[in-house]
Amino acid sequence: MIRCIIYSFITLITGIYSVSAQESSQKDKIENSEDQETLLIKINKLNKKKEALVTAEKEALKKSILEIEQRLEKGFITLEMAAHLKEEAAILRAENIANRTAIIDLEISLLERNNGTLAQAKTTADDLENDIGFSVNLNGAPFVIFKEKQIPYDRRTYSDFVVALGVNNLVNFDQDIESMEDFDFQLAGSRFFEIGWVWRTRLFKDDNFVRLNYGVMLQYNGLKSKSNQYVTIEDGETQLLPFEQELRKSKFRVDNLVFPMHLEFGRSSRVQSTNKMRYSISNSFRIGVGGYAGFNMSSRQKLKYTLNGERVKEKLKQGYDVSDFVYGLSAYAGRGGTQIYAKYDLSPMFASGPILGNNISLGLRFDL
Repeated sequence: MIRCIIYSFITLITGIYSVSAQESSQKDKIENSEDQETLLIKINKLNKKKEALVTAEKEALKKSILEIEQRLEKGFITLEMAAHLKEEAAILRAENIANRTAIIDLEISLLERNNGTLAQAKTTADDLENDIGFSVNLNGAPFVIFKEKQIPYDRRTYSDFVVALGVNNLVNFDQDIESMEDFDFQLAGSRFFEIGWVWRTRLFKDDNFVRLNYGVMLQYNGLKSKSNQYVTIEDGETQLLPFEQELRKSKFRVDNLVFPMHLEFGRSSRVQSTNKMRYSISNSFRIGVGGYAGFNMSSRQKLKYTLNGERVKEKLKQGYDVSDFVYGLSAYAGRGGTQIYAKYDLSPMFASGPILGNNISLGLRFDL
C-alpha cells in the first residue's frame, strides 16, 4: 500500500515538472519570436530612414543645381564656374549619402548583434540630428543653450566700426574770408574726432553698386581760440572776450550725438562658393554723399594759464547757448577702408550772440 502511494506521488511530481518544462519551452519560443519580430520592425524602420535621407540628399542636389543654373542665366557666373560648382555640389551630396547610410548600416548591425536591444543613452542620435548643440530639457521640451548658427547664402547688410578725425573750424560765409585772420578760431589746434557704428545695405537685389550707409556717431568738435581770447557768456550772449591772464591754452569743445545717412556708390567684387555669396569693397573706390542730424550732448572749455607763479587749469562745462539740434551735409571718397571726409553743419554752432558761424571739418575716415 505504502509503495503504491510513493509510486503515485513520484509519478505526479514527474508529470508536474514535465508540464512545467513544456510550458517554459513554449514561453521561450514565444518570447524569441516576439524579439525577432521587434528586431525586424526596427530594421525596417532604419531601412526606410536610409531611403528617406538618400531622397533628401538628392533633392538638395537638385535644388543646388537649379540655383547654379539661375545664377548662370543671370550672368553672375561663367559656364566653367557653373560646371565646377555643380561638380562640387554632386561630390558633397555623394559623400553625405555615403556617410549617413554607413551610420544607419552600423546601427542595423548593432541591433542584429544584440537581438534588437541596445543600451539607451540620455541623448539619442535623433536629438543630435535635430539640434546640434548643448541642450537640456525644460518642462519636457528641449532648451537649446548653444545652437549652430546658420550662415545665410547672401547678405544685403554689412556693418563697420568707423573712426574719423581731422581739422575743424567755424566759418561765416556771410563775411568775406580772405585769410586765416578772418577766422575767429585757429586752424592749427582746432580738431574734430568721430567714433561710431554704421551699417551699409545694398539697394538692389542683384547689384551692389548703390548702397545705403547709415548709423550712429559721437562727434567731438574742438575749437582753439586765438589772441588770448576765450568763450564766455556776457550780457546773456555767447562772446569771445580777452582773458585777464596770459593763456597758455584755450580750447572749446562741443559734443554731439548724430545719425548719419549717405548714399554710397562704388563697384565691389563678388566672392562666391557653393554655400555662400558675398560682396567685398575692401579694395574698391567708393564715394558717399548725404548728411546727418542729431542733438547736442554737452559743451565745455579748457583754460590753462599762470596765476601768481602757479600753473592753473580750469575745466568749465555749461550750455554756452550752443544750438540744441545739429544737422548738416557730409561726404567721403576713397579706396577700401580709408576715405577723405568732409562735413558742414547747416545749423549754427551758437543759437545767438556775436559769434556767428557754422562748424566745418575736413579729415580722414576709417572703416575698421
